[in-house]
Amino acid sequence: MERGSSGSRTARSAPPSAARQRFARLVREAAKFGAVGGAGVLVNLLVFNLVRHTTELQVVRASVIATVVAIAFNYVGFRYFTYRDRDKSGRTKELTLFLLFSAVGLVIENGLLYAATYGFGWDSPLQSNIFKFVGIGVATLFRFWSYRTWVFRTLPAMEAVASAESLLAREAKKPRTGQRVP
Repeated sequence: MERGSSGSRTARSAPPSAARQRFARLVREAAKFGAVGGAGVLVNLLVFNLVRHTTELQVVRASVIATVVAIAFNYVGFRYFTYRDRDKSGRTKELTLFLLFSAVGLVIENGLLYAATYGFGWDSPLQSNIFKFVGIGVATLFRFWSYRTWVFRTLPAMEAVASAESLLAREAKKPRTGQRVP
């Protein structure tokens, strides 16, 4: 133990626990997922309202078109921003799973809109946007779980350790400030 500035004993700062590190990684991942997803929501709602107000398509058909556009937008954001550090082998499998889980999310999202529109007759522009937004929210919970669990998988532990070791080896070879390089 060391004495702090007030003279009392303080514990040395211990490294963060494994649980705390996992939680911090999950929070960072959720924030990145939210950033891409938030932009995707804007794309979804923008395309939905554009299609709804410039065409004669029914509300759910306009919503499906908007959802498909947002799915394409989100894949690029998730692959190259949120999950860029994840396993990149097997892109065909990754894209297939992404599309499968996205299709389930599409059904959830548009199923709620369908129920509101045709089950309850709530078809005003405001009501459609509210239920579109609620559907996106429910589908997002499913997508977050499925994408992180099945689509964008973490690297196997051995690969992660090898990657970290190579980074440390490169850092060790760099000259430190104040040292002369022969």
